[in-house]
Amino acid sequence: MNQGLIPSRYAKALFEFATEKSADSRIYELMHTLEGSFASEPSLQQAVANPFIPASDKVKLLTSAAGASAGDEVYARFLRLLVDNNRLDAARDIALAYMRLYRSEHHIYLVTVTSAAPMGAAEEERLKKLIARHLNGGTMEYHHSVDPALIGGFTVNINNEKLDASVADELKQLRLKLLSN
Repeated sequence: MNQGLIPSRYAKALFEFATEKSADSRIYELMHTLEGSFASEPSLQQAVANPFIPASDKVKLLTSAAGASAGDEVYARFLRLLVDNNRLDAARDIALAYMRLYRSEHHIYLVTVTSAAPMGAAEEERLKKLIARHLNGGTMEYHHSVDPALIGGFTVNINNEKLDASVADELKQLRLKLLSN
C-alpha cells in the first residue's frame, strides 16, 4: 500500500470517529501539539520507529508529546489501534493528514505572512483584515515571520497560494526582463 495512502486512511477514520464522539476539535489540538513536538524534537521520530523500544513506552511518549490527558479516550483508542496494526511509526504523517482533513472540513486556512522587517500592530491588523476578506468566511491560522532576505515588502501564503509583494521578487522580475532583451 502507498505510504501516503496509509496516513490518509487512518486520519479519515480517526476524523469520522472523533466527529461521532464530538471530539474532533480536541483531537485537532492534540495532533497540532504532536506535530509541533515532532518538528521541535527530531529524535522523537527515531524513538517511535525504533523496534527495540516497547510499544507501551512509545504510547506514553506519543501521549506526552501530544499533551493528552487521561480523559482523552479517543486519542488513547487511536494509539491502541496504531499499536495493534504496528503503525506507531506513522503517527506524524497521520497527524499531518488529520490536520489537513480537519482544516478542509472546517474551512480553516493556513496563512503565513513573511515580511522583511517586523510589522507594526496596525499594519498587521490591516493585512489580516484583507486576508480575511479573501477567505470568503473561512477562518485562518495566522503565522508571521521575518526574513531580511526579502529586502522590503512581504509575502503571503494561503495554503498553496502565494502572493509575493517583496522587493526581492521585484528585483528578480526586473533582472529576468533585462536578461530577456
